Amino acid sequence: MPEQPLFEYAVIRVVPKVEREEFMNVGVILFCRPKRYLDCKITLDEARLRAFSPTLDLEALKAFVTGFEKTCRGEGPIGQLDPASRFRWLTAMRSTILQTSRVHPGLCSAPEDTLDRLHRELVLQA
Repeated sequence: MPEQPLFEYAVIRVVPKVEREEFMNVGVILFCRPKRYLDCKITLDEARLRAFSPTLDLEALKAFVTGFEKTCRGEGPIGQLDPASRFRWLTAMRSTILQTSRVHPGLCSAPEDTLDRLHRELVLQA
């Protein structure tokens, strides 16, 4: 039986009006320490986002997403932290337009495949 190390993931959400607490899933971030893996997959469906929130500033959202992705990849000041610290920083609870769910655990042998599967299930099919 192949090794199935522990991984952690969170759903990345757009929260246009934080006071309303309504959100749309747009991505997933996954961290697997034993495999030295940290990555995220984000899909911004602009038509769906506009239907969800007609006043949403898509350019600002894209800038937040770019910053999130860069930090995940190890770029920028926070990107200089080790992967576990970056994951914790990115998944920390905050009150902003781009948020994450609580962190959930699981077991996987291929984190890349697991990230793709979670993205399909929690973002594309949502």
